[in-house]
Amino acid sequence: MTEQSYFKYSNSVIVLPLISVLAIWTVFWVEIKFQVNLNEYGIYPRTFSGLRGIIFSPFLHGSVDHLYNNTLPLAILTAGLTYFYRGITAKVLLLGILISGFITWLIGRPSFHIGASGLIYVLASFIFFKGIISKHYRLVALSLIVVFIYGSMLWYIFPVKEGISWEGHLGGFSTGLLLALLVKASLPKPRKYDWEREDYNEEEDEFLRHFDEDGNFIERPSEQEAVPHKEPPSIIYHYRKSEKGDSADSRE
Repeated sequence: MTEQSYFKYSNSVIVLPLISVLAIWTVFWVEIKFQVNLNEYGIYPRTFSGLRGIIFSPFLHGSVDHLYNNTLPLAILTAGLTYFYRGITAKVLLLGILISGFITWLIGRPSFHIGASGLIYVLASFIFFKGIISKHYRLVALSLIVVFIYGSMLWYIFPVKEGISWEGHLGGFSTGLLLALLVKASLPKPRKYDWEREDYNEEEDEFLRHFDEDGNFIERPSEQEAVPHKEPPSIIYHYRKSEKGDSADSRE
């Protein structure tokens, strides 16, 4: 697969982030509209009923600020995942939600853990580590962009602030690293130039032949100039006398 066919825009790059954002905002709107609190459907660690929160917690948010802080990272990282890893997007999202939610259920404090931040940490961690592991220059560049924009999120996998589910963040971060190591992606191989090939021979390189051993440029004649000039064929005339004494010429 070539880079041109792999890194190709599709409608899913826009549609999937829009669906994700619309889903979390719709759930919050329902809570406000009908005056209901769905936090009890979040992850409550080490309880049987709390297992349902593994599926529902990414759609639940406690306030407008909580919802707004998760909207832009979710949209941007989902779009990045869809564009650069479209072959495994669904697998990463599904496994990311399940595994990170289960880790939160195992290690979390006895409280309801809600919000899409766990999934956001999955996406940021996966995109960063997968790009570094792949060693593809475009994916490595994407990893550096993620670090530049969201690198400060790393502090929140530790209990540095009250009211934040650092357990969910830690679960998402570790899940992203795990998926980056285990989930295989069919990535295009970058184009190799002639001098990067194993059978490359410097002596046959037309460009290098214009330089001597000291790196000095040597003017070489073109192919037309290098071909020796051929003299035009000569024409010799022989004259003989005919029987009647008239002269006639013959050409060879």
